Amino acid sequence: MLSFFKWLGPGLVTGAADDDPSGIGTYSQIGAQFGYTMAWVLPFVFPLLAVIQQVSARIGAVSGRGIAQNLRLHYPPSLLRAVVLLLLFANVINIGADLGAMGAAVGLLVGGPVLAYTLMFGLLCVLLEVFVSYGRYARLLKWSTLSLLAYVAVLFAADVDWRAALAGTLVPRVTFDAAQAMAMVAILGTTISPYLIFWQSGQEVEELNRRHVKPLCIAPREAGREFARIRADTLFGMGFSNLIALSIIFATAATLHANGVTDITTSAEAAEALRPIAGDLAFAMFACGIIGTGLLAVPVLAGSAAYCVSEAFGWVEGLNRKPREARAFYATIAVATMGGAALNLTPIDPVKALYWSAVVNGLLAAPLMAVMLLIARNPRVMKSLVVSRGLAAVGWLATAVMATASAVFLLS
Repeated sequence: MLSFFKWLGPGLVTGAADDDPSGIGTYSQIGAQFGYTMAWVLPFVFPLLAVIQQVSARIGAVSGRGIAQNLRLHYPPSLLRAVVLLLLFANVINIGADLGAMGAAVGLLVGGPVLAYTLMFGLLCVLLEVFVSYGRYARLLKWSTLSLLAYVAVLFAADVDWRAALAGTLVPRVTFDAAQAMAMVAILGTTISPYLIFWQSGQEVEELNRRHVKPLCIAPREAGREFARIRADTLFGMGFSNLIALSIIFATAATLHANGVTDITTSAEAAEALRPIAGDLAFAMFACGIIGTGLLAVPVLAGSAAYCVSEAFGWVEGLNRKPREARAFYATIAVATMGGAALNLTPIDPVKALYWSAVVNGLLAAPLMAVMLLIARNPRVMKSLVVSRGLAAVGWLATAVMATASAVFLLS
């Protein structure tokens, strides 16, 4: 089992980063508001998410370049500029919300100045990402995914109605009302996020460099083995992510919804609401999970922004580089992280800011997924290793679902 865990890489980290503190807040609200009845959306989304992330990983492994660099080389500059600006906007706000949730979680656990904790977490994330070697940092990120198991542990402290939970997961209950439509859009927007696409593609390029392996367009004989690794890694990572999301929905459905608490706006609120219902242990596990997932997700958010910006401008990039070799890349990480942390010092309402971040993510996701699929089927980029028609068809289905969700979000 340990050897299998060591074999996992970008797919596991990407999947785990999908359950960031902002995502925890969303899943908590779904469980509190609807109980178990919306759990079916996650199994529905899983294959779509897994395929999109596989395509992203393949682009990095085959071309030896990230998404933004392929955009710069093969598509109009205006498209690249729009993608970079929107991703930066969404990521910085998301970083701010995640750091704020981490600071609030520490405040709930031990008391003290929440803003100071928030800024300290931001500084810690920057220092780790800039000054720890890539190999060691990649291992840290992988081991930090275990913090998500706190949400599985919470289930043992909650009185889960497993028959209702299983029914809610396997049997869709669609009412076509505004509340359920918004809930489905929230789950989709939280689960299929643009920053994950940029991160996993960039990480596959990092893995090629770390293992001194040529891009697959140059060494196509290695494609079968590499694609098998990418598929297994991504399926496991996205499956793990969905399992944790389901655990959060089940835990909050069994505790908050069952006791009439139906309005949760942040992950810290969810943790605090659990204390009088499920006890101090469940509260502590939930709060510790927020901190652990934040330490994983914030570097992924900042790193994906840095990959995107560096690839767009042709800067030297990569977490495997020394700081003096990739100053602009690491400066982007620092500015994005501390810029997000600084949002917590302003009068901006973090919940409203996160709402607008979700709007931007929703608007960006479908067009980005469409462009990514065009790249994946482009022989100039992928040579003889363009993605299969079957994989592309599922990718286009995911894009259509995301576009529909974005339209519903805006209309609502």
